[in-house]
Order: sequence, then structure tokens, then C-alpha cells
Amino acid sequence: MAALFGARVRRLRTAAGLTQAELGDRTHVVSTRITQIERASGAKPTLELARALDAALGAEDLLVELWPYVYREAFPDWSRKFMEYAERAGAVRQYAAHVVPGLLQTEDYARAVLSLDALLGSEEQLEERVAARMGRQDRLSSPERPELWVVLDEAVLRRPIGGQAVMRKQLARLLDAAVERHITVQVLPFDQGGHEAMGGSLTILTLPDGSEMAYTEGADYGQLIEEPVNVGRYKVIYDRLRAAALPPVTSLDMIRSTMEDDYRGSNVPSRSERRRLAQEQLQQSGGRRLRGGGRRVPRGRRPGP
Repeated sequence: MAALFGARVRRLRTAAGLTQAELGDRTHVVSTRITQIERASGAKPTLELARALDAALGAEDLLVELWPYVYREAFPDWSRKFMEYAERAGAVRQYAAHVVPGLLQTEDYARAVLSLDALLGSEEQLEERVAARMGRQDRLSSPERPELWVVLDEAVLRRPIGGQAVMRKQLARLLDAAVERHITVQVLPFDQGGHEAMGGSLTILTLPDGSEMAYTEGADYGQLIEEPVNVGRYKVIYDRLRAAALPPVTSLDMIRSTMEDDYRGSNVPSRSERRRLAQEQLQQSGGRRLRGGGRRVPRGRRPGP
């Protein structure tokens, strides 16, 4: 669609007798930006630029109408194919090495994660991706919702993406999600050491017909594995991760502790601080009420001579 958009711009520009530089002047962008659009080689045009091109070329809203289809290609090919399968999966098993999986992200956390993409073209593209990610979460509350099992590396909890307030809400979201019977959350602690999936995240999908596939992903790559032999190997890796992770109840306690200790509000004492204060108060209270040998002395009475 980006190529089609660029071809339309080039055809309309040529028909209008304009050079790329002249069209750039009329739309307030440099000529190289027009070149990128016509060749579909750079960042996708913003809606504002699509409107400017439409007006400058007298396209009668043709380019504006094409623009939403261009942005449906906001995600790379390998990511889109995986998402198509994930939409139909009856069971989703994920290991997340760096960030909370998209299905469980809050909107602010998703925006913070997606904004880290070095190839992100514009704010419009960012919001398009955020909206797409939030829309995919609707399936978790639909009648066709999948069974979701997530193993989070401890690094996911400790890395403050978006700041303390964003992280606190994100961890609270994990705790709320784990209450649902079809969602299980585990944490793989640092003290488990190295493992076979350290290079990136791993997802195992089970489709309604019983077929399975694996998907591995790094910062700027993804690989969909469909050969049964290779999928079986990744299933073994995932099962080992799940076995090494903390049990679900203990995992939730770790998430709660991290939320309260690492991402607490500025005026809220941490769990360890609260424990220390409680212990001090208990000791002070005991010191006032006990005299020699631990014998309790009624308040208001002094021991005799």
C-alpha cells in the first residue's frame, strides 16, 4: 500500500508538471521526503502530509482515503503474520525476556515500549501501533478467549519503562489479570541463572485444529517456526522455563513486592520499611509494658519498694 500511495503521488505530480522540489515547497517538506514517499523507501507519510499532498496535487481526497491502508502496514511482515495466527490461537504460552507481553500491557506502558523503536516515523504511527495493540487485548475478554500462560523474566519487573507511575500501574495490571482463571503468570528469577531462551522472547501458539507453532523475537527481528520438529524443540525449552520459574502464587507475591518497593509513590514507605517500623513499634510497646523478668505490670501502678 505504501508503494501504491507513492505511485499515485508520482503520477499526480507528473500530471501537474511539478518537480519533487516544487511539490516539497508546496507541502513544506524537503524534496528528499517526496522521493522517499514515491519510492516507499522511508517513513510512511503522516496524515497531515497526506492531506497537504492531496491539496497540492488536486487529488480530491484520493491520497487521504489511501492513507489508512498505508498504516495498516505499520508492523513488519514477520510480526503481522504472527499476529494473524495469534488471533486464532486457542492457547498462547509466552516467555517475555525484556518487556510485558502485548496482551497484558497497559496503554501507557505500550506507548512507552513502542516509542523506543528507532525506525518509528511519527507520532501518528506510534498512536496507530498503540491502538492496534490495545485492540488485540479485547480477545482476552471475548467468548473465544485463549488460555494464556506467561513467564516473565525478573528483568521485566525491574526495568522501569515509562517511569515509576507507569510501571506501578503495569504491575497492578498483571496482578489483576492473574486473577482470571484463563490467565497464569509466573516469574523467572535472576537466581535461576542462564537458560536456552536468553536471546529473546518465545511464544508457543496452539491453533483450534491442534497444530502448533513457535515464534521467537528480538529487538528488530522475528522468526515464525512451523516445522513440527523445530516447534517440538521450542516447546521443550518453554517447559523448562516454566519449571524453573516461581510457582504462580509466589510469582504474584514477587510482583506485588516489586510494585510496592521499587515503584512506590514518593510518600509511601516500602514493604521493608513498613516491617521495620512495625518491629520498632512492637519493641517500644513491649518495653513500656514490661518490667524485670518480663512480668506485666498494670498501667498506673508503681512497683513497691
